[in-house]
Amino acid sequence: MNERDSQKATRREWIGLATLALPCLLYSMDLTVLNLAVPQLTADLRPSAAQLLWIVDIYGFLLAGSLLTMGTLGDRIGRRRLLLIGAAAFGAASTLAAFAWSAETLIIARALLGIAGATLAPSTLSLIRSMFLDPQERTFAIGVWIASFSAGGAIGPVVGGLLLAHFWWGSVFLAAVPVMLMLLVVGPLLLPEFKDPHAGRLDLPSAALSMVAVLAVIHGIKRIAEHGLGWWPLLAITVGILVGALFIRRQRRLADPLIDLSLFRSAAFSAALATNLLALFVAFGLFLFIAQYLQLVLGMSPLEAGLWTAPSGLAFVAGSMLAPAAVRYLPPAHVIAGGLVMSALGFAILTQIGGYHSIWVLLAGLLLFCLGLAPVGTLTTDLVIGLAPPERAGAASAISETSFELGGALGIAVLGSVVTALYRGTMAAATPTGVPADALAAARDTLGGALVAASELPGQAGIDLLALAREAFTQSMEWAAGLSAIIAVGTAVLAASLLRRLPPPVPVAAHAGS
Repeated sequence: MNERDSQKATRREWIGLATLALPCLLYSMDLTVLNLAVPQLTADLRPSAAQLLWIVDIYGFLLAGSLLTMGTLGDRIGRRRLLLIGAAAFGAASTLAAFAWSAETLIIARALLGIAGATLAPSTLSLIRSMFLDPQERTFAIGVWIASFSAGGAIGPVVGGLLLAHFWWGSVFLAAVPVMLMLLVVGPLLLPEFKDPHAGRLDLPSAALSMVAVLAVIHGIKRIAEHGLGWWPLLAITVGILVGALFIRRQRRLADPLIDLSLFRSAAFSAALATNLLALFVAFGLFLFIAQYLQLVLGMSPLEAGLWTAPSGLAFVAGSMLAPAAVRYLPPAHVIAGGLVMSALGFAILTQIGGYHSIWVLLAGLLLFCLGLAPVGTLTTDLVIGLAPPERAGAASAISETSFELGGALGIAVLGSVVTALYRGTMAAATPTGVPADALAAARDTLGGALVAASELPGQAGIDLLALAREAFTQSMEWAAGLSAIIAVGTAVLAASLLRRLPPPVPVAAHAGS
C-alpha cells in the first residue's frame, strides 16, 4: 500500500462526517428560526423593547465573540471532547429556552446557546482536518460541511413555520435536543480524538480581549445597520479595534499565544480569508433584502417567503458539492474566481426585479448567485484549514468562522445603510397627495413604517403611498444588487491574482492522539 492509499479515509470517517454535519445544520437553523417565533413569544413573555432586542441579538453576539477562544481550546483539551461538551450544553440551553418562563430566562438561555454554539463549528471543522488526510477527500468533506450549514439556513424557516403552525413557540428550540443527544451517544464511537500534544495553557486575558474586540466591533456594525451612523456604534467599533490591537500585541509577546499570528504571513492564507469575508459580505446583505422584499413588497407570509427562498439552500448544497470535482481539473483560484463571476451575474439579474415577472427574476438571480458563491466558501475554507499546521487546525477553523461572522455583519450594515439611504432619498423627493405629514414622515423612514401608515389612510391615498414606498424599496434593492455585482467581480480579480500560486497542502504524517 502506497502512502496516498494509507491516507484514504475509511468507512468510520465517512460515517463520522455525517455525524458532524447534523450539529452544523442545527447551528445554522438556530440563527433563523427565532425570527419566526418572535410574535408568539412576545405575546406570551411580554418582553420590553430592549429585552426583545437582547433575545434576538445575544445568540449571534456571544457566538461570534467566543469562536476564537473555543477553537483554540479544542486544540488544547481535545476537539471531540469540546464538541461533546458543547453538544450537551447546547441541548440543555435549548431545553431552557423552550420552557423559559420570563424574558430574562430566555435571554440567559440564548446567551448560553451562543457560547455552546461557538464550540460546534470550530470543533467539527478541525476534526474534519484531522480525519481526512487526503487533500481531495478533505475538500469533499469540507464541501459536505459547508452544505450542511446551507441546508440548515434553507430549511430553518420552513421547519420553524411548520412547528409554529402546530405547537407553541418553544418547539423551535426543542428541535435541537434529539440531535444533540444522538451526537453524545454516537460521537465517542465514531469520532476520533485529536489535540495538540505540545499545547500550553489557555491564556485567559487573551480570551477575554478577543471576545471584547469581536463583540464590540460586531455590536457597532449591527447598530449601524439598524439605526444608521451615530456616536455609540462608532465608539463601539473604535473600542473593538483598540482592544483588538492590544490582543495582537499580547499574542506577539506570548510563548504560546491564543492565535498563532504567523499563519497570516502566508499570502494565500490571508487572501483566502479576505475572499471568504467579501463573499459573505455580498451574500448576507442581499439575503436580508430578499426576505424583506418577499414579505413587505410582494406581501408573502414568513412561511411562503421561506418556501420561495428554500431552493437557494439547494443551490448552495449543489455548489458546495461540485467544488471538489471542479478542482480536479482546474486550479482552485480559477474555480473561486469563476464562482464569483457567476455570482456577479446573479446579482446583475437582481437589478431587474422591478418588472412584471419579478418573483421569477428574483428566483433566477438568487439561485445563480448562491450556486456561484457556494464553491467559494468551500474552497477558501479548505485553503485556510489546509495551509495551517494540523495542531493549529482548531485555531484556523475559528479564524475562518470569525471571518464568516464579520463578513456577514459588515454586509448587512454597509448594504443596509446603502438601501436605507437610497430609500429615504427617493421618498423624501416624493409628495403624494392626500397624505398627512406624520404618515408621510413614517413612510419615509422605513418600508415597514410605510405599510403601517398606508393601512391607516383611507381609500386611494393609502394605496398610492404603499405603491410609492414599495417602488422606492425595489429601486434601492436593485442598486444594492448592482453594487454587490461590482464587489463580486473585484473579489474575483483579487482571488485570481493572489491565489494563483498556491503552496502544496501541509502534509499530515500521523494523527495527534488524545
